[in-house]
Amino acid sequence: MGKNLIGYIGSYTKKTSEGVYQFTLDLEKEMITDVTPAAKLDNPTYLTTTKDNKFLYAVSKEGEEGGVTAFSINEKTGELTKLNSLASAGSPPCHVSVSNDNANVVTANYHTKKVESYLTAADGSLQSLADVAEHEGSGPHDRQEKPHMHFAGFTPDEKYVIAIDLGSDNVITYAVDKGKLTKVQTFEPKPGSGPRHIVFHPDGKHAYIMTELTSEVIVLEYDAKDGHFTEMQAIKAIPSTHTDVNDGSGIHITKDGKFVYVANRGHNSIAVFAIDQATKELAFVEWTSTEGDWPRDFVLDPTEKFLVAANQNSGTLTLFRRDEQTGKLDLLQKDVKAPEAVCVKFLQA
Repeated sequence: MGKNLIGYIGSYTKKTSEGVYQFTLDLEKEMITDVTPAAKLDNPTYLTTTKDNKFLYAVSKEGEEGGVTAFSINEKTGELTKLNSLASAGSPPCHVSVSNDNANVVTANYHTKKVESYLTAADGSLQSLADVAEHEGSGPHDRQEKPHMHFAGFTPDEKYVIAIDLGSDNVITYAVDKGKLTKVQTFEPKPGSGPRHIVFHPDGKHAYIMTELTSEVIVLEYDAKDGHFTEMQAIKAIPSTHTDVNDGSGIHITKDGKFVYVANRGHNSIAVFAIDQATKELAFVEWTSTEGDWPRDFVLDPTEKFLVAANQNSGTLTLFRRDEQTGKLDLLQKDVKAPEAVCVKFLQA
């Protein structure tokens, strides 16, 4: 493995940010360097890279329209070259995922109530809008006046796309075939929880959801045969002493299936949970300050020896070393300038 890893930052562009940024994680020096603009784009808040490091897809705003922009990646330098964009009327999406074969890109839109599915061409460009699923519903919380789609991504076997609606407390399973979405299951966590993002355990039989409105992690059993979920556990991600505002945000799981990490905006922390290897339920380990304000998301690097948090309001990245045995985080670097940072992704090593 090389001494450096290439990463990307998705951001809002409401103040000083220019769009997508690139940075380097120096594995020997254990520090983030060279945060530089990689692509000028309006509100590329969330982005994803393909498994083969060839392409990057970013949500984007184009005038009064919102959609996705495709880039090719120079794997040696990380340089991005724009391929094309597809957009439609309305606000840009807030989440984007891509299938392992790079053929299908899906987005979730907080404002328009839609999940959109795109097909790609062999060169990575967006070819066509294959399907749109529009949602209805509401919840008891004052932020649940209508659907707010917050996540769309593939199950481990990629038979299904999971769409998460914070606005009506729904986790919807869609069968996916050549980009076409067919609704097959709906899981409903407790009303008012506001589910946000999901990760799957490496065993393919369990999953973990972070809720935004109640700041909880929900542990689920997952049936890959028909795509349905069963709740096993819900555990708080903030201390009971924290009574100020907190919005749960990102959730990530280690490749060895031993730890789940979640971010808290307000408490401004990363919560660490150990996974019981027999039951797959969670036990709380620790909270670590993100040393910045409003950690919108974070990422484990490909070696999983490091974790990088993106603090949106303070416009900073924070780098931690991760203890692979205990899951605990040690601060290495803070206040790395990254304007309006929302999410962070790495190229695979």
